[in-house]
Formats: sequence, C-alpha cells, structure tokens
Amino acid sequence: MPFATHPVRRVAAAEGISLSGSWPHTIPAVRQVLTDGLDLDPGVTFLVGENGAGKSTLVEAIAIAFGMSPEGGSTNARLTTRATESPLSGQLQLTRGAGAPRWGFFLRAETMHGFYTYLEQNPGASGDPNFHELSHGEGFLEILRSRFNSPGLYCLDEPESALSFASSLALVGVLSELAVGGAQVLCATHSPVIAALPNATILEVGEWGIRRTDWEDLQLVQNWKSYLQEPARYLRHVL
Repeated sequence: MPFATHPVRRVAAAEGISLSGSWPHTIPAVRQVLTDGLDLDPGVTFLVGENGAGKSTLVEAIAIAFGMSPEGGSTNARLTTRATESPLSGQLQLTRGAGAPRWGFFLRAETMHGFYTYLEQNPGASGDPNFHELSHGEGFLEILRSRFNSPGLYCLDEPESALSFASSLALVGVLSELAVGGAQVLCATHSPVIAALPNATILEVGEWGIRRTDWEDLQLVQNWKSYLQEPARYLRHVL
C-alpha cells in the first residue's frame, strides 16, 4: 500500500548558506535550488540536460543529504574509495515527508565497479551473485531486481550507460512499479527512452536553471528524432 507522503518533499539551502562565486554555486540549476528551493513530486522525477548542466551534481547531493553513500548503495552502505563529491550535500536541507520511509538507494553508473567489490567484501543474506562475473548491463539489471523493490527514495545517475534498448525498457517498468508502490525516484538521464515514462515529472536543466517540461518538448527528444530521421545531416560535421 503506497505511503501517504513521499520521502523528500522539498530541497532548499540549509540555514546560514549563502551563494558564492565558486563551483558548484556557479551552475544555474544549483543556484536556483539554493535561492528558490525545489519541490519534489511523489513518483518519478527525471532531470534532463546537457553534460555540465548540474543534473548529476544535484542527484548526488540529494542522495548524500538523505544518508546514502556518495559512491552508491543503500542508506546502510558506507562505500568510500576516493572522495570526489561536491560540498553541496552539506549545504542542503531536505524537508522529509512525515512517516515516509527512511530507506534509500543510490545507483551511480560511474562507481558500480567499486560497489560490486563492496558487496563481495560485505555479503548480506540476499545471496547476491558475483557481480564482477556478470556483464555491465547484467549487473545493473540484477541490482534492479534485488534492490529496487520497496518504498523509499531511489536516486539514479545516468543508469542508461550500461543498458541496451530492451534493458532500458525493463528499467522503465521497474520505475513504474516503484511509483505505484509508493516509492520516490529522482533520476538524471540522457535517455529519451527512460524519460518517456508516463506520468513522470520532467525537469530540464540548463543555462536557465531548472524548468518543468513535457517529454515531447525536451531538446534531447527533438535532437534524437532529427538525428534518426537523417543521420548524415549531423555526421557530416564530425567526419
């Protein structure tokens, strides 16, 4: 039965935090969150934008502020190999839903190899396979099968990097089931396939900051449609 309220209702600057002229405050999307705050809807929210627009920085900071490991895993994992995260998580205040689950999971594509090693060294009772013996995509799908199955906050950073078209569709199905079950999802993605999930909230990030939009109006979707219709039009500029 879905929870009456979702884990994170609002993200804003912590008390005493003021804007500076240094990174990541120089990112328009980050500045907007620190200045105006950001209300998060229940269900699935996608952050979509170009590289460097701040979507991964925001997902990482919100995941850490919620209590997840900066290199991925659940709120119970404490995986740290080399600190590369921004200081933003310590500058945020999360408004949590009363009575909402405190459990969460952070799936971060770039650090999954280290997370698999962490699972090997800290085996649980779930009977995990040896993730290092699986392909990159198979490992991701097994994580989805075994960890994405209860209410809580799920933060995903570009999960499509390991997934085929069919596997991306499988992820869409998982995200839909999570939303129906009362979970909240925040996902940074470049995938028009994943971002097409019906009833999801889409936030486009860029030089304007953050704006709510529809799937068909995303620059990402328009670019892919145009490219698939006439690849040569784009390739002549790079070949």
